[in-house]
Amino acid sequence: MVVGAFYFIYDKIIHNDQLPIRDFIIQLEKSIFKSYTTILILIAFTTCNWFFEIVKWKTLVSNIKNISFYNAFQQSLGSLTASLFTPNRIGEYGAKAIYYKKGNRRKVMLLNLLGNSSQMAITVLLGIVGLTYVFINFDIEIDLYRFRKAGYILAILLVILIGGSIKGFKKIRGFYIDKIIQFFKKIPLSLHFKTLLFSFLRYVFFSHQFYFLLTVFGVDLNYSTAMALITSMYLLASVVPSLALLDWLVKGSVAIWVFSLVGVNELIIVTITLLMWILNFGFPAMIGSYFVLNFNTNQQK
Repeated sequence: MVVGAFYFIYDKIIHNDQLPIRDFIIQLEKSIFKSYTTILILIAFTTCNWFFEIVKWKTLVSNIKNISFYNAFQQSLGSLTASLFTPNRIGEYGAKAIYYKKGNRRKVMLLNLLGNSSQMAITVLLGIVGLTYVFINFDIEIDLYRFRKAGYILAILLVILIGGSIKGFKKIRGFYIDKIIQFFKKIPLSLHFKTLLFSFLRYVFFSHQFYFLLTVFGVDLNYSTAMALITSMYLLASVVPSLALLDWLVKGSVAIWVFSLVGVNELIIVTITLLMWILNFGFPAMIGSYFVLNFNTNQQK
């Protein structure tokens, strides 16, 4: 698993059809490496991003067991490494659960679902605000017929899902929906609030890291327009299923389209999305590989 993680990280950086490594390094030398302050600010953004993710996980797990910040750090980065090869990082659920004894594993998986759902809720809420701004201020042609078809399909799926949950027969990966709802209802309201707060703070840091990189690469946009485009990009990219290893590619493709509305150079956008992936997925996954290699069953809580 660790060898595969390192290989894919290396492969995405070195053998990249969308952005040759030579061009990537040239871009970094022109805009990033010439300033130690810029490097330190980028590292600070990444540190804050993962700090709030780790604190969020520590807070969630406190519902069943108190763990140290180091334990939460270990579980968060270790599960990131283990989930690189799985669609939408679904392997993270099993990877975090394995740190706990059998009786707690289902609860841990549901707590992880709550954490990810909270992050998605923040992404959707702020993304809708951003998209509204984009639609109002930019001339975008939309194929309403296709949107209607997608809406009909979504409505049918919701009816089936709700109907199944009412009858108690619908399951999500072995969990009855009504049992999931009951579990979430038992969680204190204060913990729900903290989870949303940490998700919001994490979103603030990684979205502003993207904005900071835009300014570093000389993209001249006012703050409100830039943040509307960034939040729209994250919303649109989040609805596309992908491997964590390909996350930068999905975000890069979406970002190219979004920032084409204001005429930003494609090379700059691809460089930023790849650098964001390295900072927020690549490096943390390398650290997490240490915990994967040193995992033993005595660590189970």
